[in-house]
Amino acid sequence: MSTCRTLAVLTPVSRVVAGRHVSTRVPFLDLRAQVDELGSALHDAVGAVLTSQQCVLGPVVERFESAVARYAGVRHAIGVGSGTDALVLAMAALGLRPGQLVVTTAFTFFATASTIVRLGARPLFVDIDPETMNLDPAAVAAALAAAPGDVAGVLPVHLYGRLAPMRELGRIAAPRGLWVVEDAAQAIGARSDRMAGTIGQAGCLSFYPTKNLGGVGDGGMVLTDDDELARRVRRDRHQGMVAPYVHESIGLCSRLDAVQAAALLAKLPSLDAWNARRRAVAARYASGLTAAGVAGGDGAPLVLPAVAGEAHVFHQYVVRSRDRDALAAHLAARGIGTQVYYPIPLHRQPALAGHVVVPVPLPHTERAAAEALALPIYPQLTDAQIDLVIAEIVAFHRA
Repeated sequence: MSTCRTLAVLTPVSRVVAGRHVSTRVPFLDLRAQVDELGSALHDAVGAVLTSQQCVLGPVVERFESAVARYAGVRHAIGVGSGTDALVLAMAALGLRPGQLVVTTAFTFFATASTIVRLGARPLFVDIDPETMNLDPAAVAAALAAAPGDVAGVLPVHLYGRLAPMRELGRIAAPRGLWVVEDAAQAIGARSDRMAGTIGQAGCLSFYPTKNLGGVGDGGMVLTDDDELARRVRRDRHQGMVAPYVHESIGLCSRLDAVQAAALLAKLPSLDAWNARRRAVAARYASGLTAAGVAGGDGAPLVLPAVAGEAHVFHQYVVRSRDRDALAAHLAARGIGTQVYYPIPLHRQPALAGHVVVPVPLPHTERAAAEALALPIYPQLTDAQIDLVIAEIVAFHRA
C-alpha cells in the first residue's frame, strides 16, 4: 500500500557506492524542496496546532476531512491513523469475516494483503495486466469463477498512481454481490469520470510523507458515500466509542492527529498543480527516452508506462528493463537515485505463507517484480535533472 522508506535517505546526500564517495546529483525524492516551495505555510499551520493544543481529532481534522470530501466529490472523508488502518477499517465496516476471500493483486505493497489477513480473511491473488501493472479484469473474472471459497469483495490497487480498470471490475463484482474497496494510497487526485477512491463502496488513502499528498508522519483516510459505512469507520477508529466510555465495538485506536491534518491542509491547494507537474516530468522522460531509441519501439530495452492522462498522477515513474539491476547500479554510481517497487511479490512473502490463495500462476506479476525500476519523480524535480537521468540511461544502453 505505502511506498515506505526511511526519509533520511530520500533527501540529497552523499554516499558510498562500490567503495567510493558519490555525491547525489538527482535524489530519488527530495522532500526538503517541497517544504521550501511552501514557504512558511507549513510551519505556520503546525505551529497553530501546537498553540491550540487540540492535537487529536478536533476542528483542524474536521476542516481537513471536509476539504478532502469536497475535493474528491464524496459525502464522507474520515481521517485515520494510516493508509493501512484505512484498509482495515473499511473492510471491517463492510463485514469482512474470517475465512472469506478477497480478490486482489500480489504486485503491491505488503499492507494491501496483510490487512486482509489481519481480519482473518485470505487474499486471493490474480495476475496483473502487463501494460498497466494493475489488476487484469479477465484474470479476476476467471478467479471468481473457480474461487475455492466464499469471496467477499475485490481490492484493486491504483498502482503507481494509475487508476485501475474500475468500470470493468465493477461490472464483474456487482452481479455477484461483491463489494469493491479501492486501495488509492498512491493515487490521490487521479480521475476519469470520478476521483480515485470514490468509485467503489469505499476508497483508502495514505498520507505517508512520500505520497503525492504527504504529511509529516503517518496518516490515512477512508472515502465513501455510504452513510452507514462512514458511521462504522468513525466509531471504530475511536476504539468503538459511541458516547463517553460507551464502546459499541472493539475498534482500533486510529485517529488522525491535528498536526498531520494541519500540514495536509497547507499542502492540499497545491495537489493538482503538483500532480500536473508529475505528468509533465513523465512526459519529458517518455519523450527523451523514446527520441534516444532506448524506449518506445519493438526491441527497445526499456518499456515505459502507458499514457493515461488525468487517470495517472505518477506517484512513481516505473520503467521496465531486463537489465534492471545493472541499470540501477549504473545510475547509483552516477549519483542518481532509483527504487524497486516491488522486488518480492506478495504471494512469496514469508509472513503471508499459508494465508493466501493463488489458484493459477502469476507470470506477469513475477516478470514485473524482476523488471520494474522507479526513476526520480516529484514536482520539484528540474528539467535539467530529468535530462541528466535520461542521458545516463542512454549512456548505459549505448555502452
